[in-house]
Amino acid sequence: MDMKHSVAPLPHMTMQVFCEDEETRALLQMVINDPRMVRVDAGLHQGGLPSALEAFRIEPIPNLIIIETKAERDLLFQELDALAELCEETTKVIVIGDMNDVQLYRALMARGISDYLIHPFEPADLVRAIAALYADPAQRLVGRVIAVTGAKGGCGVSTLAHNLALTMARNIRQPVILIDLDLPFGTAGLDFNQEPHSTLADAIEAPERVDSVFVERLLVRCEDNLSLLAAPAMVEAAGDLAADVFDPVLDAVRSLAPYIVLDMPHGWADWKRRLLLSSEDIVLVCEPDLANLRNAKNILEFMRKQRPNDLNPRLVLNKAGMARRPEISASDFERGLALAPTAIIPHEAKLFGTAANNGQMLADTEGSAKIGELLKAVCAAVTGVGAPKPDRMALIAPLVAKLRSAFA
Repeated sequence: MDMKHSVAPLPHMTMQVFCEDEETRALLQMVINDPRMVRVDAGLHQGGLPSALEAFRIEPIPNLIIIETKAERDLLFQELDALAELCEETTKVIVIGDMNDVQLYRALMARGISDYLIHPFEPADLVRAIAALYADPAQRLVGRVIAVTGAKGGCGVSTLAHNLALTMARNIRQPVILIDLDLPFGTAGLDFNQEPHSTLADAIEAPERVDSVFVERLLVRCEDNLSLLAAPAMVEAAGDLAADVFDPVLDAVRSLAPYIVLDMPHGWADWKRRLLLSSEDIVLVCEPDLANLRNAKNILEFMRKQRPNDLNPRLVLNKAGMARRPEISASDFERGLALAPTAIIPHEAKLFGTAANNGQMLADTEGSAKIGELLKAVCAAVTGVGAPKPDRMALIAPLVAKLRSAFA
C-alpha cells in the first residue's frame, strides 16, 4: 500500500467510526493510526448504523461519521434518514458498503452523504477520501513533502538535501521549497551563499500569524524554481520545541510549491518524528558502517510500523569508498535492511569540500557530473518525474543564429 498522491495532515476535528465486522475494524484502525490523522480525535465502535443511532441520541455529534453497513437499500435509507435527524448541518458522513451500484450512489449523494466507499479498499483510499472532504478549496495545491534524514550524525544529510532540492528545481522545472530545520546550526544559507533577514524562527515565534502569505515573505529565492526557508543558525534558537511546533508552517508551505524538501537535523525529538511520519517521502542517508546499519534498521522498523499506508523510505549510501576505511558492502546493507539503495554516492572529499567552502552547489562545481547523475536518480525516485526532454529548438538556436549571420 502506498499514498500515491500528496495528502496534507487532517485538521483538528472529531470522528466516530462504526463497523460491522472484525476485518473492517482492523482496516479502519489502520486509518485512525495513519500519521495524517494525528490531529483527529477518533473513536472506533462495533455495530454499524444501529450502534451509531443509539450512541448519538446521548453523545455529541462529531465532525465526521464513518459507517459500514450491510443493510438492504430500504432499511439503509430509513436508518440514514434517522441519523440525519440527529446530525448537525456541518456534519459529514462517509458510508462503506458492498453494493457497486450507481443508482445507490446517486441516492446517497442526494441524501447529503459525503462519500460512499465500496469494499474492497485500502486504508490509503479512505484517508484520501477524508482529506478531500476537508481540503481548502482556495488552496491551489497540496505540496509533496520529502524529508531527508540521517541514520547517524555527520553522514551528509544537509549536503544531500540541499543538492537534491536544487536538482529537483532544475530537473523537473517546478517550484521547490527547501526548509532548513536545524535551527541553531543550519547550513543552507551558507551553501546557497545567502544571508536571509527572515528565517524559520520568525514563523515558530508567531504561530498565530502563520499562513501562506506570511511564510512566502520569509522565503529567499535562490534561483528559478528554488526558494529557501532558512534556519537562523544561532545557538539561542535551540531549545525544547513542542511536537506540533512546525505544523502551521508545513500547512502553509504546502500551498506554495508542489515539492517541499526538509533538511532534518540529527536527533529523535518529538517534532522530528511527527514531521517524518507526515511526509510523503523519506530519504534516509547512511554511511556504510555498522552504526549506520544498526540505526537505519531501527528507523526503518519504526517507519514501517507507523506508516503502513506509505512508501518505504529511500535509502542513499553516502561517502562510499573512503580510502583505507573498512566498509559494509552495499549488498550487505541491502540484505540487512531489506531495502535496495536508490543511490550510492562515492566519497569525493575534494569535490564536496570545494563546493562547501565556496558556497556552491555540487552541480556548479567542476567534476560533479557523476554525482549529478546520482542526484537525478534520487530526484526521479521521489518525484516520479524523469529528466525533462531537451527543447529541440533551443538546441538548434545557435546554428540558426550563425546561418542568419552568414546570409545577412
